[in-house]
Amino acid sequence: MTTMKRPEDAPAAFQAAWNAHDMTALGALFDEGATFVNRFGHYVQGVDEIVALHEPIHQTIYRDSTLKNELIDVVPIADGAVVIHFWSRLAAGAAHPAGPHEVDTLILAVLTKQDESWRIRALENVTLTNPRTGEPVLRG
Repeated sequence: MTTMKRPEDAPAAFQAAWNAHDMTALGALFDEGATFVNRFGHYVQGVDEIVALHEPIHQTIYRDSTLKNELIDVVPIADGAVVIHFWSRLAAGAAHPAGPHEVDTLILAVLTKQDESWRIRALENVTLTNPRTGEPVLRG
């Protein structure tokens, strides 16, 4: 399980848990009372709900998916609290009903320091789309 010693570790830690399809490791990245908004606007609160949101999709449509995350910035907002932004590219595999495809999202997360590690307190994931058509857009 990955411990985030710095806020900059969050994108790689999230990526590692996703790519291992290890929802226990994913849940461990979050503060117990954390909130999570997925790319479809589904809001959940608490580690148990965050894990429950992800477990079924990692057993089915995303069981062969991978993420590649790239840190954009870390913005301190208070002592022991930061906002981070990172790009995330989801590569869905053959298990997805739409077949293999990629989706880019922009993730905003608030992290707080707890003892010697950092935890995600809130995370929101936004799919990149063409504002005129709603079609997904891949960056770069």
